[in-house]
Amino acid sequence: MASIRHEVLARGVPRIRRAREIDDLLAEKARLELAHRRLDRSFPSRAVPGFAKRFRLDREDAGGFPSYVVTPRDVPVTSTLVYVHGGAFVAPIDPFHVRWATRLALATGARVVLPDYPLTPESTWRASHEQIVELTARWAAEPGGAVLAGDSSGGNIALAVALTMRDRGLTLPSRMVLHAPWVDLTMTAPGTAEAAARDPWLHLGKAHAYARWWAGRDDLTLPQLSPVNGELDGLPPALMLYGTRDMLAPGCQLIAERARASTWDLTVVEEHDLIHVYSLMPLPEARRAFQASVEFLR
Repeated sequence: MASIRHEVLARGVPRIRRAREIDDLLAEKARLELAHRRLDRSFPSRAVPGFAKRFRLDREDAGGFPSYVVTPRDVPVTSTLVYVHGGAFVAPIDPFHVRWATRLALATGARVVLPDYPLTPESTWRASHEQIVELTARWAAEPGGAVLAGDSSGGNIALAVALTMRDRGLTLPSRMVLHAPWVDLTMTAPGTAEAAARDPWLHLGKAHAYARWWAGRDDLTLPQLSPVNGELDGLPPALMLYGTRDMLAPGCQLIAERARASTWDLTVVEEHDLIHVYSLMPLPEARRAFQASVEFLR
């Protein structure tokens, strides 16, 4: 049974944010473009108390956009966590991403690399895919290797990057951690419409619009856009965590089914009746998910 805090969050946040379905695609596109022009894209280090004393922050050029490298000061660093943030391809790095990634860094002795990739509707996947492939391959080839992680749309990008790296014979991440990855941009996985009706956070119309803008002129069924359609053999061992009160759960279930028919070692944690990316939220259930992530990476 979901905790009381989970239910408060599930019901309260959409009301506070006045989350709703798209009424007008052109108006939504204009709204996002205006919001992006006003957006503060600085790294949200204030999300972590005492950040400057506990971590060093470096900014690197990832080929047209910044990539932030967060290094713990008081923990021996032995590996790298490349974290690709979610946000439906329209939102930047969020405090929740930074809190989870830095906690995991401290627990596992890793630096964290967070690419701040261009957002849609102004940009498409082609503005960042090759750059994140190159960035991840570079860190994966360093001593200690790299873990590749992502949530929601960031999980989509992480899986697409891993597919490209495998196909090109590049050094792969040692492991992957995926939080409710958006693996099916077509939104046609069986049960998606029913899941959308139960999801208090996500909206099907928005998903269709954002996916189309992210794809640009490309076919949504391409594995680089819908990794569920890719060949999964040879991918790094991965942990996938998601809840069933999530519009993206049917896609997660479909890729789990496809993984079982392949050689991909995918560990699945499905939590009944929990919301989208519950594992990043300030919830009792997230503590359990965090511990599972630490144990998986160790």
